[in-house]
Amino acid sequence: MLQSNVLQSERMLPFDGPQNDDGAGGGVGQIIEFVIGLLKRQYTVIIFCTVLTTAIAVIYLKTATPTYTGQVKILLSNQKSAFVRQQSPLAETAIDSIQIDTQLQILKSKAVATSVIEKLKLYEDSDFKPSERLHSFFRKLRSWLSMPQPDESANHPPSADDLALAFGERLTAYRVGISNVIELNYNASTAERAAEIANAVANSYILDELNAKFEANKNATAWLQDRLRELGQKALTAERAVNAFRSEHNIVINDGKLIDDQQIADLNSRLVAARALSSDLLARVNKFDEVIRSIAPDNLSLDGIDAPGSEVLSNPILNALRQQYLDYSRREADWSTRFGKNHLAVINLRNRMRDIRTSIVEELRHLAEASRNEYEVAKQKQKQIEDELASAVSRSRTSNSAEVTMRELETSAKSYRNLYESFLQRYMGAVQQETFPIADARIIVPASPPPGKSKPKSALILGLGLMAGLGLGVGLGLLRDMMDRVFRTSAQIESALRLPCLSLVPLLKDTTPPAARPPLPGNEIRTISRRSTTYWAATTMPLSRFAESIRAIKLAIDLNQSLAANKVIGITSALPNEGKSTIAASLAQLIAHAGKRVIVVDCDLRNPSLSMNLAPSATSGLIETISGTKQLNEATWHDTSTGLALLPIAKKGPLFHTSELLSAEPTRALFDKLRASYDYVIVDLPPLAPIVDVRATTPLVDCFVLVVEWGRTQINVVQHALHTAPNVSEATLGAVLNKTDMSALNRYDNYHGDYYNAEHYNRYVYTDQGK
Repeated sequence: MLQSNVLQSERMLPFDGPQNDDGAGGGVGQIIEFVIGLLKRQYTVIIFCTVLTTAIAVIYLKTATPTYTGQVKILLSNQKSAFVRQQSPLAETAIDSIQIDTQLQILKSKAVATSVIEKLKLYEDSDFKPSERLHSFFRKLRSWLSMPQPDESANHPPSADDLALAFGERLTAYRVGISNVIELNYNASTAERAAEIANAVANSYILDELNAKFEANKNATAWLQDRLRELGQKALTAERAVNAFRSEHNIVINDGKLIDDQQIADLNSRLVAARALSSDLLARVNKFDEVIRSIAPDNLSLDGIDAPGSEVLSNPILNALRQQYLDYSRREADWSTRFGKNHLAVINLRNRMRDIRTSIVEELRHLAEASRNEYEVAKQKQKQIEDELASAVSRSRTSNSAEVTMRELETSAKSYRNLYESFLQRYMGAVQQETFPIADARIIVPASPPPGKSKPKSALILGLGLMAGLGLGVGLGLLRDMMDRVFRTSAQIESALRLPCLSLVPLLKDTTPPAARPPLPGNEIRTISRRSTTYWAATTMPLSRFAESIRAIKLAIDLNQSLAANKVIGITSALPNEGKSTIAASLAQLIAHAGKRVIVVDCDLRNPSLSMNLAPSATSGLIETISGTKQLNEATWHDTSTGLALLPIAKKGPLFHTSELLSAEPTRALFDKLRASYDYVIVDLPPLAPIVDVRATTPLVDCFVLVVEWGRTQINVVQHALHTAPNVSEATLGAVLNKTDMSALNRYDNYHGDYYNAEHYNRYVYTDQGK
């Protein structure tokens, strides 16, 4: 009983598929198996989508008009000589990203397009005319739709704006990386035409730039010539006014400066130096005084001398005294630790330190007094220079008014002269520009007829078609797999139902049954019919896969230790026509063929398909036995070759209270008698989902076996059926995947597919023919 509880608890655990010892390897292996299985299952969809998209790509390549691209590379640079660049009247703009973007817009402008169209007469080019193939298609379409055909004689040639717009759509220009090179591409239907138009666009752009520069230089030259006359006259008048003013006021200048101004500048520089010296000396005196004040009379430290920025340590005498003082201080600290603070040697060291400290203070006072004397001398020199400067300034004030007026006249004359020379230089540059025009762009790689078409790219289109087909096929395959919510593998049963999969039963095709022989008059021997080969496949083909799968069910029943010696096994399914009656009959035959006492009880009161196949002429059965009108031995049918017993149902009309009949006390008494009389009682039960009869049989049945049809039964239907019948679900031993297509199984389950198709399996001649 303990083992039964353990098995039941394990059965309720979720099933996550086959596990591998190494988690990462197992995960990769499962992914690989899933991909291989998907390819096996959906290879037709993938191949169809791939062929379809590839065919579309091929049709497109065959029907699309080829496009050839002519390519020109243009370099933007200021290639003028140094003289011409210096003399140019126009400002030279630096070539940056903004300038390059501007030139790209000029290249794609309507003016350049119109110039090329007129030069090459592109209005007669076939690329700018509607396609004859397209016209023919529309004519056929209008004819098929019974629409009036347009008057082609009324068609007008395209306008200049339309031509320029169509030309711009075929022209592209962009910057090459971060260089000053522009790449220009033009698309045409022929290679020669593409190269010709690309070169024409580049030449038209350069010519337009030269014309613009020529017009700008011409206008600048005319304006500069008029301006030069005016500036020359003004400069001459201003220079004459300066000379007349100097003569009138008797002004003498040496090297462009007045003599009084030179003297004031010299005194001013001397005064600045004197003030700086006085300030430095005063700072030194203050520093010495601060150091002297900081030295406490009874303190043995030298904090003032050792302060940062102190100039005391630059004196060699003070530095030597300080080093000697520090040496005594270290010795005093060491001896105080070793001999005590009141030791005679320590006291002597302290006295020496006081003497050195006194010497340092005396030396500091001497240095401070010397610095104070130097400061007084510097102050006297500064006062003397200040007096001389004040005298010179007072003398120069009398001539300031005349000097200011003269400076103004000189400045005006010099400005006019500089302007005149600058404009003269620009005028000469403009004249040179007119005779020596240089463009800021040049062709570095002219266009040549391309060796191959640029559009459409055959390899790219075919590759895209192939990849699109594979992606579409895999996507549709995944969608079909996701929508395929039916049972196809044992792992699906174990994961979705939390039940072990007892067996995979292969699909059997029933042959045409022979005509049933009418019963002989007076013959009361009730023999089970053998007209259906499917019901007897387990015994007629004992070495087949079908028989082996039924043996797996029997083995699972025998290994269930929770059952009593006499076993009552209920065979049911979620939906009708899943093959539960065939499984029940085959399981009973196989057990009976092994020498066990077995009886099959048909409890599907509403659709007794088992009785209709094995006892089609039965006139009494389960219902009569329960009601007491017939004894068990009077309603039982037998098979002479296997010893199998059958308690059929003689359906004589519709039954309305089947669940009450199965849960009645006479039915329990009948099953107690069957337990005592037979080793195995196989019960063919109705399906779970449509009716509730199976729930009424839980007191009668030891365990249930759930039959699920391969590739047909929906997962959610079975889950719902087990959820609504919890007493049946708890007593269910396991599930059987019936009507399995073994040839298609390897597309869904690599393990079982390879197992059933492996060579080692065929060595034991487990074939459907039983050979």
